[in-house]
Amino acid sequence: MEKANEWAVAKYTGWGITARNEQWGQWRGWERGISHIDMVYPRTKSLESTQLAWSPGMGDKTVTAELVILPDLEDSLAFQKWLPAVKGKFVMVSMLQPTGRPDYNWQEFATPASFEKMKKDRTAQQEAWTNRIKKTGYTNKTLPVALEKAGAAGVVGSNWSAGFGVDKIFGAYTKKIPTIDIALEDYGLLYRLTESGDKPKISVHTESKERGVVPTFNTIAEIKGSEKPDEYVILSAHFDSWDGGTGATDNGTGTLTMMEAMRILHLVYPHPKRTILVGHWGSEEEGLNGSRAFVEDHPEIVSKVQAVFNQDNGTGRVVNLSGQGFLNSYDYLGRWLAKVPSNIRDSIQTHFPGTPGGGGSDFASFIAVGAPAFSLSSLNWSYGTYTWHTNRDTYDKIVFDDLRNNAILVATLAYMASEDPATSSREKACCPSISGQASPPNGPNKQNPSVKADLTNYHPKTKGPERGLYYSTIS
Repeated sequence: MEKANEWAVAKYTGWGITARNEQWGQWRGWERGISHIDMVYPRTKSLESTQLAWSPGMGDKTVTAELVILPDLEDSLAFQKWLPAVKGKFVMVSMLQPTGRPDYNWQEFATPASFEKMKKDRTAQQEAWTNRIKKTGYTNKTLPVALEKAGAAGVVGSNWSAGFGVDKIFGAYTKKIPTIDIALEDYGLLYRLTESGDKPKISVHTESKERGVVPTFNTIAEIKGSEKPDEYVILSAHFDSWDGGTGATDNGTGTLTMMEAMRILHLVYPHPKRTILVGHWGSEEEGLNGSRAFVEDHPEIVSKVQAVFNQDNGTGRVVNLSGQGFLNSYDYLGRWLAKVPSNIRDSIQTHFPGTPGGGGSDFASFIAVGAPAFSLSSLNWSYGTYTWHTNRDTYDKIVFDDLRNNAILVATLAYMASEDPATSSREKACCPSISGQASPPNGPNKQNPSVKADLTNYHPKTKGPERGLYYSTIS
């Protein structure tokens, strides 16, 4: 993140656009190192795997140990009796998937009866595994900690994303032992060998560096308005990502779209009527923290927002635009959209006045305080399965023709919003309630950003800006 923030400021500065990094809080600093995870018995095989984010490093150690599967026991008392058996073992905590083929592959090639049977068996298996976890007395979050306290060598899981060769990579809860994700194909091999009594062993060496409490930033750039410099059009995309891949489509592509739009605007529209500002937010993945902090820190900007345009759902061209519950959004968004080139505009479905989006991305931070903010929703490109928070969210998945489409769209909308002589209405649409009285539709609630991670075992010498007593657990 530090390198990315510095790179963005340098890039904007090189284009002649004023930019800065603005601290919004502080977080637990963690730096990924190398991982080597291999099966060494009953044969040798390098495994497709990675340590989870925030997994503790092992230093120079390499641990070789047997695997055990989390058992299906009667209740939490039985589990407590079994728990000492994990000492010195790697514990497998994920279900063995019945198939490594995505459903679309089954739908194309299987008989209807076979496909339905697989889905029925899988549902039953998933329910049984959920119940297995529940009977331990722990949750998916607290179970790894209990295994750690019992002396396990490490926690092994597989968070399959329902596609060929793809897992979702999130964060670890352990503090001393490694937590690793092993891709479905290799995890299934280890599970079957363990289940059949072959007592497979794996060798694990993972490195990472704890950096203590570090400052965290949003990158802000702006093209100053010539007539109404204290009114703002905001381009929005989050800068942080889960690091199973490289965050290419979540949200590298949103970032590139907004940067390219700013580059275009600076070249062809260097003196906009309103200030055009871009925010590259930190800690979106941990709860929209960077954008929430910006909203809280800059009421003078938020109160004068003409429009916010946010993009955060993959590499595809934008195909949906909702009015987010703003009553008159049809008027101003409709006028702005009409000036977008037809080959881009004609593929966009609009929904007016629409309903306010939830907390899924940074536009919600602005909607929560009444600012007109809009999500530019993209074509899927198998985003949810293959790139959202996965080990396959990498550069090669970017579709640059679609990004060019989106950059032109954003630049045009920003230009039109800045030029518009009228100020955007913030009036909310109303809908009938049970009592018969009209009320605004429910939207995201304003929340204080968490400016600190769950810093258990961390003792910063100085506290950062306090924003209430809201602490976030890494999840």
